[in-house]
Amino acid sequence: MNDAPYAPRADLNPSPEAVVIGGSAGGIEALNVLLPMLPAAFRPALIVVLHLRPDTPSLLPQLFSLRCALPVCEAEDKMPVRHGHLYLAPPDYHLLVERDGGHGGGPARGVRLALSVDPPERFSRPSIDVLFDSAAHAWREALLGILLSGANDDGARGLETIRHCGGRTWVQAPDTASAETMPAEAIARGAVDEVLTLEAIGSRLRLAVH
Repeated sequence: MNDAPYAPRADLNPSPEAVVIGGSAGGIEALNVLLPMLPAAFRPALIVVLHLRPDTPSLLPQLFSLRCALPVCEAEDKMPVRHGHLYLAPPDYHLLVERDGGHGGGPARGVRLALSVDPPERFSRPSIDVLFDSAAHAWREALLGILLSGANDDGARGLETIRHCGGRTWVQAPDTASAETMPAEAIARGAVDEVLTLEAIGSRLRLAVH
């Protein structure tokens, strides 16, 4: 395990309303391990950003639909966020979460997705930081952020924002990642509550059911 300092907290919401996941190099392989572990009764909304080629349509919705018990779709602008659904950022668009003023039914109600063609951040569009920052302000303590394998530092700042807003933050153990830069940078910043193997992440997520 990476022995860089991190600062776990015990007094955190154990039942998130939403889970945001980011990854780059090795991220697809990591999700191919995690997604089959999620039961059909998984309750939180699950929103994912992976760094993809901007000029090629993504086949990830079809791929992950074969490996995941949840409904899977590519995010669209102004799409409502629903519990127990998996949303994937489309290539070459930032994916954000925003409140739309709705009421009732828990924090997932009144929350929708937004797409942006603002300039790349951390050399990436979609940017993990953009998703994490916006989701942190939408869900605050009801959010769990997870950073997987990746070869740059996109996502580390976003985990800091999630933590600052009261949410929980996990990273894939760097020594189990195909590319350790992303999780290692988040650990170095003190933005991480727990450093976990993919199997441990999946086992913990399985508990978040209806």
